[in-house]
Amino acid sequence: MKKAIILGALALFPQTSQAQLIDTVCEDTARLEKQLFGAVGADILGYGLRGPDSVIEIWVERDSRDWTLVQTYTNGTSCIMAMGEHWEVPQASDDPA
Repeated sequence: MKKAIILGALALFPQTSQAQLIDTVCEDTARLEKQLFGAVGADILGYGLRGPDSVIEIWVERDSRDWTLVQTYTNGTSCIMAMGEHWEVPQASDDPA
């Protein structure tokens, strides 16, 4: 599934040079969200401020639990910063020890 996401991202972003693809993949926020939510079937699991002009988001695919770390900027651009597999949310324990 990871290979399909990366290949899909490459198809969406043909103007990106090879050197940029090694580090990040950036695109218009609306287009990237449409790809992640629609084509990949991911939902935002959480987000937080990184600075005054950007937010970090964790997108997780419903079935495979593959995850994508996205940095979204106030200028309307979002960048895939990292991807991985097997996202888990730890369960809180009632035992404080």
